[in-house]
Amino acid sequence: MKILAYVVAATIFGAVCDAVMRVALRAPYALPGRIGLFALASFLLTMYAMFLNLAPLEFATVTGIYLASLFVAFQIVNFLSFRYVPWGTFIVAGAAIIYFWN
Repeated sequence: MKILAYVVAATIFGAVCDAVMRVALRAPYALPGRIGLFALASFLLTMYAMFLNLAPLEFATVTGIYLASLFVAFQIVNFLSFRYVPWGTFIVAGAAIIYFWN
């Protein structure tokens, strides 16, 4: 369960970082506001890398759950930030099959 918490936290940081970076690149803010958004995105990217690398297992072991959680996090953040409609349940189903297949 601890591994899942690290992976989910990393994917949330990664998805939010992507959304903040897109806002910083496209929003008509003045330079100080954009610099602040770039700094926030850089911090979130650092947190993403830290949590992903601190997970107590090798990355290859958690790849399936990482990809599924990354996909779900991106869909949620994109919907909440930009109102994009979620899609792609087959990706989550495939990752679940790979993860639970024994």
